[in-house]
Amino acid sequence: MKIFQCGNCKYSVFFENYTCDNCGHLTGYRAEDRMMLSFEPNIKALISDREHLEYKYCKNKVYDACNWIIAKDSPEDYCSACQLNRTIPNLSDPESDNLEYWRNLEVAKHRLIYQLQKFNLRIPSKLKHEDGLCFDFVAKQDNEKIMTGHANGVVTILIKEANSVLREQARIDLRESYRTLVGHLRHEVGHYYWNRLVKNDAKVLAQFRSIFGNESQDYSEALQTYYKTGTPKDWQKSYISKYATSHPWEDWAETWAHYLHIMDMVETAYFFKLNVKPNFKTKDLKTKVSFDPYTKVNFDVIVRKCVPLSLAVNSINRAMGIPDVYPFVISTAIIEKLKFVHHLLLPKRR
Repeated sequence: MKIFQCGNCKYSVFFENYTCDNCGHLTGYRAEDRMMLSFEPNIKALISDREHLEYKYCKNKVYDACNWIIAKDSPEDYCSACQLNRTIPNLSDPESDNLEYWRNLEVAKHRLIYQLQKFNLRIPSKLKHEDGLCFDFVAKQDNEKIMTGHANGVVTILIKEANSVLREQARIDLRESYRTLVGHLRHEVGHYYWNRLVKNDAKVLAQFRSIFGNESQDYSEALQTYYKTGTPKDWQKSYISKYATSHPWEDWAETWAHYLHIMDMVETAYFFKLNVKPNFKTKDLKTKVSFDPYTKVNFDVIVRKCVPLSLAVNSINRAMGIPDVYPFVISTAIIEKLKFVHHLLLPKRR
């Protein structure tokens, strides 16, 4: 994630900030050029400090669920990220935690959309386009059969995933090493982009099958087999996670999600100018991130930055008694899968 600055005082501002912690000016994210703008507080008009142009907040700002801004004369009331919402939780019950959960979901979703936009991927709203994407953030009690997942451009996330206690319990019950909101969203949107980028291109589909396997095998049967028999002992040699072994579609979605994890990790390190230089002689753990990964054609150089970074951050977390940020092993076979995603997205960035 890019580092942002207040346009008034140059103080560091996080992507989710509504105000500058230093000078108190309002802040708002402009998606068109990935800039964080700042505004004089306590005045009616939203005039940017840098450009002196007038904007308006996304309508979901009233719930503190979005800090993105729109041109004042735009006919849209919602930003490009919030236009993708088809269903949000019921916010009318003051006794529920729905508002808090929804805000947590929106933080993760906005980070996802930031990244998809940086890839220059087409993100049409399904509310306007049949082949578009939309999000349903729902409570299970509304429909006992509903599950987190993707179907025909609709990404459904159960709002209980925004409850950190329940999410951690689910992670333990399912014996997962990693379970986060942004992880869910990156995974499920991967299914959407498989349909957009792979399914209807014969050449790309053939490449996909040579790397991930034939997705035409029965999906339901494959999942039943996975939950019944589990994973092979040597799964880490070829798969980024246990769930990736269940079916080529899930292998793709897990690989896609981890590709986005890696790109975000290295981009953040680039903007912080991180330099990993252990206090002993070794080449494997040394790295200095001097480039934006979104500009690189060669994925190998990105991986070479990612591995020392993840080890350093994991070590800091362990020092604080916190689980590893990135508890995964990237084997040679997994790198080939990640490269497939990387090269598939390269033309979108040019």
